[in-house]
Amino acid sequence: MFCLLEVVSAVLLFHYNSYQGSVWFSSANYMAGKVFEVRSGVESYFTLNALNEKLTQRNIELEQKVQQLTTQLEVATADSSLMTGELSRLRENFTMIPAKVVSNEVNRADNLITIDKGAADGVRKDMGVVCGTGVVGIVYLVSQHYSVVIPVLSSKSNISCTIQNRGYFGYLHWTGGSPKLAYVDDVPRHARFRLYDKVVTSGYSSVFPPGVLVGKILHVYNSPDGISYRMQVELSTDFTRLRDVCVIDDTVMNERLRVMREAQDSLKTDKHE
Repeated sequence: MFCLLEVVSAVLLFHYNSYQGSVWFSSANYMAGKVFEVRSGVESYFTLNALNEKLTQRNIELEQKVQQLTTQLEVATADSSLMTGELSRLRENFTMIPAKVVSNEVNRADNLITIDKGAADGVRKDMGVVCGTGVVGIVYLVSQHYSVVIPVLSSKSNISCTIQNRGYFGYLHWTGGSPKLAYVDDVPRHARFRLYDKVVTSGYSSVFPPGVLVGKILHVYNSPDGISYRMQVELSTDFTRLRDVCVIDDTVMNERLRVMREAQDSLKTDKHE
């Protein structure tokens, strides 16, 4: 009865007195705002993983679009005719499978990365793996729900690259040491470029589409045989903090890879005969 009378008294006090009513209204709004703020913070924390996946995928899409627009501009500047449409159809030929890094090595000569997507998610051997800032590696082994990736930071990695907007090609290698540095070998001696030019994938490896960022040129050396250049590249991907990646499922490149394998198998069969 006492509690009931207290409630009735409070209602009458705040309802029929403007000053007490305004105080109650302000206090109630303040408390409600605090409750909503805490709830929003909790919800934001538990949605960070999904947000990171979306941002990673969006960064990759934007990087690809920038490369396409740059190439279109170059073609339009050199020739008034329209593009053949090959680059504009590029995005229609591949999809990206978001994944989380569950295991990552950076201190070995042949590092490996494990991701939480496998055959059940559409991942297959020899697919390219990228993140929001650039190239990561190539899928090496696939189980039902997990995959092992050979990253750039491995002596077994060999990715075809080109100097952006200059058209000179080479092959990306990692020789150990810093996880931030790698080398592009076999760049021709007649190549013209500048320090800090960007290095991107060439699209000739049957794994990565053209234009995925690899890094920027820091130094240039002569190759041991003296007939080409070796470029030291600062990698755009921070492998020490790698969490969210995407596996590239490219239908055109998968078909090209299948044809190449069939041709190799056919040559082996011919030799045995």
